[in-house]
Amino acid sequence: MDANSFLMGGGGAPTAKFPTPNTVVGGRITEPPKVEQQRDIKTGEHKTWSNGDPMMQLVVTVQTDERDPAIEDDDGKRRIFIKGVMKNAVADAVRVAGAKGLEVGGSLWVKYTHDGVAKERGMSPPKQYDAKYTAAAAAHLGVGQTPAPTPAAPPGVNPTTGEITTPPPGLTTEQHAAAQHHPATAALAQQAAAQPPSPVAGGEPPF
Repeated sequence: MDANSFLMGGGGAPTAKFPTPNTVVGGRITEPPKVEQQRDIKTGEHKTWSNGDPMMQLVVTVQTDERDPAIEDDDGKRRIFIKGVMKNAVADAVRVAGAKGLEVGGSLWVKYTHDGVAKERGMSPPKQYDAKYTAAAAAHLGVGQTPAPTPAAPPGVNPTTGEITTPPPGLTTEQHAAAQHHPATAALAQQAAAQPPSPVAGGEPPF
């Protein structure tokens, strides 16, 4: 728990869950990532390795589109606890992005891809993950994000000028040609041609 959480009595954002393969959780990082010691799920005791060294994990809070009706005033923030196999996947994603580490404003996405092989009989197979990361500066500029597809022009409409090239039902070719020279029609065509390009899609999983 950080100082502000202690002061205000909050326990942090809800934990991100990866219940089934192909589950993706991610978004913009909203708080400085922090390292803390892992705890046993059942007892709450701090976990250590066989030699007594603490087992650590990285906690990253991201802004997601998730909303849980069971959580009062859910703002969509989720904490991703990064350790084990997930740690390796996130580290690889940071390297691919050319970044030195995770930072506020960057975008982190984690995907539960499949189950690995259990180390011992009777143990649950370890979850395998993939991750994608976009550094804060690149995320601000929209680099690495997939542009939203530009809607195709309706049939009979020039995609560049917006001019109606095919007469609508009920109009002859001559009537349609005359309409193109009408001030209102010309204004609509100019408006259609001046439409800005579609904005870059934000918050979309890169998987």
